[in-house]
Amino acid sequence: MIKKLSLLLLLALTGCTSLVGKTPASVEPNDMPEIISTPRLAELPAMRKPDGPAIVVAVYSFTDKTGQRKPNDKFSTFSSAVTQGAEVFLIKALQDAGNGQWFKPVERVGLDDLIKERQLIRNQRETYEGQNAKPLAPMLVAGIMLQGGVIGYDSNVGSGGIGARFLGIDANTQYRTDEVTIIIRLVSVHTGEVLLSSGASKTVYSAGTSANLMKFIDAGTKAVEFEAGVTINEPTTYAVRIAIEAAVVDLIKQGIVKGLWKHAPLTAEELAAANRKTDKK
Repeated sequence: MIKKLSLLLLLALTGCTSLVGKTPASVEPNDMPEIISTPRLAELPAMRKPDGPAIVVAVYSFTDKTGQRKPNDKFSTFSSAVTQGAEVFLIKALQDAGNGQWFKPVERVGLDDLIKERQLIRNQRETYEGQNAKPLAPMLVAGIMLQGGVIGYDSNVGSGGIGARFLGIDANTQYRTDEVTIIIRLVSVHTGEVLLSSGASKTVYSAGTSANLMKFIDAGTKAVEFEAGVTINEPTTYAVRIAIEAAVVDLIKQGIVKGLWKHAPLTAEELAAANRKTDKK
């Protein structure tokens, strides 16, 4: 009897393992652990440098405009579905574009704190140094600014699953997809004109797998039950970050097409590398 129970448990666990990550072909990628461990958008730091110095850009805010709360089937929650500090990811994406050669973000999110600190330094210098006090360096001003935010969070865009049961042993897997959408606008400070607009969406994947065993032993008078499962949810914050990085990449490409900026000429080494790639093809 013990051998039979061990075999049944092994079958249940095997069924559970075989269904992990198995979602319909329309949902990609299929392996949830790989989704979560995937690095950030590789194209962002690898972009060719611009023809000229880094562009000074200001980011005042990049807020959640969805008003969505975390989905919960059992009770209402006041936690927001997406991060309330997405401007941090936007500033980081601007710094990472072309390894920091495309944009030079200036502090505007904490502008009040910055001005207070500069005023404090100025007062201290005037108090202890008098008329010989060294003035502070002027603050950088930006010719362009970025506006926008997280404009959409659609929950349960798609869902489904698959399962099987045989002789009291069953295994099943379920999946669900949500979607985050962001929009970025590039605005001229001098004229107020919206020069560029870019948007991006990222799907948020969730998947769960479980296995169950239900058997009666000892002439059908005693029941044995076993249950195991695992659920993997892709972080929404990660999805927001990837969408922002994709929008920044698209913004740079749009600017090149419209003539707002351009790539720097290829060096001799870059030309040689490009020729080698062409020859291989």
